[in-house]
Amino acid sequence: MTDVVSTTPGLFPLPDWAKDELAGLKGRQKGGLVSGDESPAITDAYERAREEVVDRQTEAGIDLPVEGQLRWDDMLTHPLAVADAVETRGIVRYFDNNNFYREPVVTDDLAATGDVAHELESAADHTDDGLNAVLPGPYTLSQLATDEHYGDSAAFLSALADFLASEAEQFPDVETLFLLEPSLLESPPGDGPDERASEAIDTVARAADADVVAHTYWESHGGDSGIDEKVYAHLMDAEVDAVGFDFVASHEDNVYVISEYGAKDDVALGVVDGQNTLVKDADEIAERVEWTLDNAHGVDFETAYATLNTPTFYLPSGKFDEKLAALGAVERTEVKA
Repeated sequence: MTDVVSTTPGLFPLPDWAKDELAGLKGRQKGGLVSGDESPAITDAYERAREEVVDRQTEAGIDLPVEGQLRWDDMLTHPLAVADAVETRGIVRYFDNNNFYREPVVTDDLAATGDVAHELESAADHTDDGLNAVLPGPYTLSQLATDEHYGDSAAFLSALADFLASEAEQFPDVETLFLLEPSLLESPPGDGPDERASEAIDTVARAADADVVAHTYWESHGGDSGIDEKVYAHLMDAEVDAVGFDFVASHEDNVYVISEYGAKDDVALGVVDGQNTLVKDADEIAERVEWTLDNAHGVDFETAYATLNTPTFYLPSGKFDEKLAALGAVERTEVKA
């Protein structure tokens, strides 16, 4: 019997009140966002917003709440953007969506900041449940950032893996860690880089005192569906506890890969659309989970993390709340797994 656990990949939209309040406060603070450099008023606003989104998850019935990553204005590149060895430069389009981030340019040896650990410690004060931590995966971070220090792509990827591992080592007690790796699908590595990407993920996973999920999502620009088979084979060599799949964008191909090449003991099922505003009810989500588990032939999972396929920073706050409530209600809906 598979244990179905609800969680999310984080990067939540700010509550509407916080958007307005923080826009005004940041407009009055000169300079860009730097870890520890926010005014007390900005810090307080984020703290109140963090408490609110943790409470929302608890009320919705989410088993493993996340901190929300509300300060991550640069989305997945935030942990780099606040590092001393990084300069943030021009505005860059985030993958193929209408969101933007400041380009992080690495100019010196990377060292952990403890920024994410501090956020998790704050979130832990607002819940008695175990937390799901969130970090960008090292391969995705290597695709979103620019190197002006390490000299080649292999050395840069290795440095990013060590940097993220050092961040993870500072975490408080968390139950799980989702490493978000959309670039494994959006711009999949070729021969050689695919093995190095797996080794980099392995470096971070080994440093984390938690169950680690390498969560993949978004299809490539080339139109291929699901994760590349060779990329997946190398990912299976990493010391992660689960691989996450986008079953909204590509359910048939991902089920084929699992059935053909096996899987870890656990799996993350991205069965709720994190970008579309259409809200599926708990029965429909439970059916998606059941279908996936039934069709992964020859694979029996110990734990299935029912989750959104992508982060939700695109969503209006109201639609986000509705999706959260539907996901949290899945356990109260019969899943015959």
